[in-house]
Amino acid sequence: MTQRLQAQFAFLNEADRLKSVLRATTLVDGSRRENSGEHSWHLTLYAMILADQAAPGVDINRVIRMLILHDLVEIDVGDVPIHSAGGTAHASEATRAAESQAADRIFGLLPPDLGPTLRALWEEFEAAQTPDAVFAKSLDRVQPVMANLMSGGGTWTTYAVTAQQLEDRVGAKVARGAPALWAYVRGLTRSFFGP
Repeated sequence: MTQRLQAQFAFLNEADRLKSVLRATTLVDGSRRENSGEHSWHLTLYAMILADQAAPGVDINRVIRMLILHDLVEIDVGDVPIHSAGGTAHASEATRAAESQAADRIFGLLPPDLGPTLRALWEEFEAAQTPDAVFAKSLDRVQPVMANLMSGGGTWTTYAVTAQQLEDRVGAKVARGAPALWAYVRGLTRSFFGP
């Protein structure tokens, strides 16, 4: 029992470090950059509130579990903004390899009956092939859009993002899992990008 609790608390204490990872995206009031812990929490709330936008059969409880875990690898890798380095750094082989190594270490802190299960959820999210993961990925892409809208452009200005880049890097993924949600949000972005 003691060894199991030690492993569980080792993971939980390590996960606290996610609060120190600053993201490019600001809070909606633009006052400061959000941290990855805040982002993960906000996404779980997105899943609860926007559950009606999910395809039939999507398990929102699984989506929430994915979203609370999805950025733990940023403890080691940091935030790699989707619009940075021309949009290539986010999906690069080097980033994926670093994130996989981080997942090995972080989920490896857990007891053997927990670590592989949570790692599998993380991998499912990353692959974005199941209905649950597709919806989770949609929410992960739409939350920064809303923050940028509320903060007057946020990282779109920083990275000189165009409407086409937003559509290609974000919109396509949001629309895949929540088409009506993207139609609504894309309409809101016209105030920044135009038609």
